[in-house]
Amino acid sequence: MSGKGTPAVTALVRAGIDHTLHEYRHDAGGGAGFAMEAAEALALDPARVFKTLVVELDREPTRLGVVVAPATGEVDLRAAAGALGAKRAALADVTRAERATGYVHGGISPFGQRKRLPTVLDASAEAFATIYVSGGRRGLEIEVAPGDLVTVLDAAVAEVARP
Repeated sequence: MSGKGTPAVTALVRAGIDHTLHEYRHDAGGGAGFAMEAAEALALDPARVFKTLVVELDREPTRLGVVVAPATGEVDLRAAAGALGAKRAALADVTRAERATGYVHGGISPFGQRKRLPTVLDASAEAFATIYVSGGRRGLEIEVAPGDLVTVLDAAVAEVARP
């Protein structure tokens, strides 16, 4: 189960960003959500494990964006839309998200996406020295400093999740 070679890992190596890979056995029958599954499998504080969600912004023409939010919270789509410069946001269709990012559902990483999408990181990440995000496949998490995530992705930081 090597994480080497995922586009996410490659992007971080190319950018010279310090990171640590954490692998775990993905439970295909689990129902807790992919980020919560990672937190449980790796015995991590779920507030430090962040999910990557692809959202559709506005309606005509529809654009895509990325929200990186804690596993413990629910995304405030109105706040996410505002942070990404849109009026409205809705979760993107799984097929469209996979096509745009190059990753499978449950393994979408904010790093190394096929097409770079505007990204917002929930402000709660700033409370931690490092956070965990998907490494580009189910069963792989990347530990990275929130500031490095913001720098590499040119991400906005805003309160986009509610407990």
